[in-house]
Amino acid sequence: VQLVESGGGLVEPGGSLTLSCVGSGFAFSAYAMYWYRQAPGQNREYIASIVSDSSYLEVDDSVKGRFTISRDNAKNTLYLQMNNVKPEDTAMYYCNRDAYWGQGTQVTVAS
Repeated sequence: VQLVESGGGLVEPGGSLTLSCVGSGFAFSAYAMYWYRQAPGQNREYIASIVSDSSYLEVDDSVKGRFTISRDNAKNTLYLQMNNVKPEDTAMYYCNRDAYWGQGTQVTVAS
C-alpha cells in the first residue's frame, strides 16, 4: 500500500488550494479514504472522509463550508479542495486508509 500526497504549498489567506493523494498497491475503489492534518506542536486531527463510491462524505466542523473532499476511482486519486484558507489551516496534510499513511504535503497560509 502506498499513498502519495501532493499539491501543498504557500497560499495567501482567502486563497484556494487542491491537494491530491494517489493510492497504489490496493483496490483504491473499495476503500473509504480520509484526510488528516497536523500543525506544529499539535496532535494529528481528522479533516474529512469519503466512502468508496462517494455516496457519503463528511467534513469536520472546523473546515465545513470551506473544504471539500472528493475522489476519482478511475485515477486512484483522493482530493481535498481547500477554499478561503486561513492561517490556522497551516499544517502537514495526510491522506489515510486504515493503518496506512502518506508522507504528507505541507500547506502554509501566510501573506
